[in-house]
Amino acid sequence: MVYLYPMKNQKTIYWIAAGIIVVFEGVMPALTGTSEMARAGMAHLGYPEYFALMLATFKVVGVLALALPMVPKTLREWAYGCFVLELISATWSHAAVDGLGNGQTYFPVVILGILLTSYFTRNGAYPTSAHPAS
Repeated sequence: MVYLYPMKNQKTIYWIAAGIIVVFEGVMPALTGTSEMARAGMAHLGYPEYFALMLATFKVVGVLALALPMVPKTLREWAYGCFVLELISATWSHAAVDGLGNGQTYFPVVILGILLTSYFTRNGAYPTSAHPAS
């Protein structure tokens, strides 16, 4: 395996990126996913009211799959894939409703970049024993 950075740096980069993902994709949706502002945002994008709760629930479960070391590698890969789909969909939704001139359109792209950083540096973060056979 070719590493982008020395192993210690790769582990640090992974945990910083993963921490940002945990906050933006797990903690914030758990705390604010059903707030009035979140409901107004979902309504603005044309989504039904129940969608915010469903999305927040899936985000929290996905973050747990990324953050907990005992989660099987295959499940973690699925979580990464689902987050990529969610962030591309968020970008697409904001672009369709608000156009490309709005800063909210590009924020999911920034988070996607952080998610991909986490994905490509993840091998140095977990010991081999943390990846049970899939």
